[in-house]
Amino acid sequence: MTETTAPRQENPWLSLIVNIAIPAVILMKFSTEETLGPVGGLLAALAFPLTWGIVDLVRDRRWNFISILGVISILLTGGIGLLELDPKWVAVKEAAVPGIIGLAVVLSLKTRYPVVRSLLYNERVIQVDKVEAALDAHGSRAEFERSLVTASWLLAASFFLSSILNFVLAKIVVKSPAGTTEFNEELGRMTALSYPVIVIPSMAMMMIALWYLFKSIRRHTDLGVEDIFKG
Repeated sequence: MTETTAPRQENPWLSLIVNIAIPAVILMKFSTEETLGPVGGLLAALAFPLTWGIVDLVRDRRWNFISILGVISILLTGGIGLLELDPKWVAVKEAAVPGIIGLAVVLSLKTRYPVVRSLLYNERVIQVDKVEAALDAHGSRAEFERSLVTASWLLAASFFLSSILNFVLAKIVVKSPAGTTEFNEELGRMTALSYPVIVIPSMAMMMIALWYLFKSIRRHTDLGVEDIFKG
């Protein structure tokens, strides 16, 4: 018998520290000429989430569209700072990344592999085999597929909301020329504010999509909570 290895569970607090807290502190406190300087501070701040993202990709072999786009987003931020581009491009980049993901969620509905299946309806969250068997037993697979379409639109809405909030936050906070200490400090403030201003509302929208998916599964299969969710 082949032993299956459970997917590694990411520590959300460690992820928060590496991707938000440490970069924000470096950008706001260690980007002056007396410390790391604007360029050194920017590179040091981006090194943490970039290394985290690459290690995550290599270790878990999760070479999916969203993970790769996250790494590209970090590289684009560094490029804007190092090339000293107009700070408006920060707002464009911040809005473009979640916007592209939201668009991909919608467009994937026309393919055999909708994104909602990899983000919400997957083996890490839901006991897919048990749900699939129950759908077949109840003859409700077609109805459930329509529910997945609605869940996809709710999921896409969470990314579109993130895109709008990202753009507004970047436009308000980041105004100084790239390549300066002030630009780094503003980038740090934007990073620190991204969690309460962007991540929490977007996660709330994603939880609504997951709740809708759960209610749909229960309606079409009569399964209990313990038979639907992992663990």
